[in-house]
Amino acid sequence: MRGATTTQAPPAGRDTTAGVPRRRGVELALLFGAVVVCLLGYTAVGLATGGAVPPDARSYAAGLGGIALLTHLAVRLRAPYADPLLLPIAVLLNGLGLVLIYRLDQATPGERAAPTQLVWSTLGVALFLLVVVCLRDHRVLSRYAYVCGLAALILLIVPIFFPALNGARIWVRFAGYSFQPGEFAKLLLAVFFAAYLAAGGHALAHSGRRLWFLRLPPGRVLAPVVAIWLVSVGVLVLEQDLGTSILFFGLFVVMLYAATGRIGWIVLGALLATAGAVAVARLEPRVNGRVQDWLHPLAGTEAGGAGPGQLAQSLFAFAAGGKLGTGLGEGHSALIGFAVKSDYILATAGEELGLAGLAALFVLYALLVAAGFRAALALRDQFGRLLAVGLASILALQVFVIAGGVTGLIPLTGMAMPFLAKGGSSVVTNWVIVALLVRLSDRARADAVPRT
Repeated sequence: MRGATTTQAPPAGRDTTAGVPRRRGVELALLFGAVVVCLLGYTAVGLATGGAVPPDARSYAAGLGGIALLTHLAVRLRAPYADPLLLPIAVLLNGLGLVLIYRLDQATPGERAAPTQLVWSTLGVALFLLVVVCLRDHRVLSRYAYVCGLAALILLIVPIFFPALNGARIWVRFAGYSFQPGEFAKLLLAVFFAAYLAAGGHALAHSGRRLWFLRLPPGRVLAPVVAIWLVSVGVLVLEQDLGTSILFFGLFVVMLYAATGRIGWIVLGALLATAGAVAVARLEPRVNGRVQDWLHPLAGTEAGGAGPGQLAQSLFAFAAGGKLGTGLGEGHSALIGFAVKSDYILATAGEELGLAGLAALFVLYALLVAAGFRAALALRDQFGRLLAVGLASILALQVFVIAGGVTGLIPLTGMAMPFLAKGGSSVVTNWVIVALLVRLSDRARADAVPRT
């Protein structure tokens, strides 16, 4: 009949409410695929290194599958509109990280790191569940902005009172375990920056005096956030944790740009970062050594040299991998040395998975970061937008700094590749970041549901 309208029922099995698909079925299917990929990798390592399927392969599959199902149920019940890519990507990256660490354990029998990494991963999943279930509204976090800022500074100062490890005072050791307070501090600072800039973003963008290409806001507006940033970076420089210093500086500049929309902050940040890097590289012997290794990675292989260093071995591993890799368990990246399971684990992935595997990993990270930015664009409150930008930027900056360092693009700084590298503090923090992004994306998509 002319003029009549008909409403078609959604296809059977489609999870939708008021025209906005929840896509929890898509998430469950992707989680199944992630578990299968990790199980195949674990089996391949066993076949390559021991000639047989690992005897605990079923336990590994059951454990990873149970974690995937449990987290999926939590998201389905508490964050039904969350982005369906976030959780599967986190499970896949964490599972592949455990596979790579287990593979390297076979080459270093006296230094087994996979069991400890599994414990930290379980703790990270527990915190993920806690955040998703208990944090009903992300805007509650803005009430504790200054508490988060103060707590971040305390966490950064604590390692000063503990012995240095590999030249850096970034670890706290207790009861046989160690963790990096700076990993948790970056989350707290992201919350502080988001809350403060959300409250003062208008003043930052539209008040103050213009200096060349930048409008400088009044000191009373910018002073608190700059003070906390300077203190945190200063403490990190004293502890010689330059990787986290770069991360905090980049986080501050990106969030300041997101809050004001002023491209001048990016330009100023790049100039300050360049000046600071040159000054630290000249004054700090440890940093200068890394810069020299970056400029001359093959110097140790020349006549009279001490042999290839870690960066040279990393480049050899990438070259040996070629396009498709040698296969899991078939590489020799263990020659890199003590940091092969942490700073240089990407070299193992490059050698044994090849350029194709590395490209797949970078696509996964890009999708994770894009999900955060997509949530930021859809959120209605300024605090949520800035928090999503900050969390996504943390992941993006870490991947760039680490991947650039181990491939020789930039000088190496000590940080952990998100989810892949050995490091309990890092994997726990990354799970909390994903949990917050789940909550933010759920609110962003839920706001799009028509209200009746």
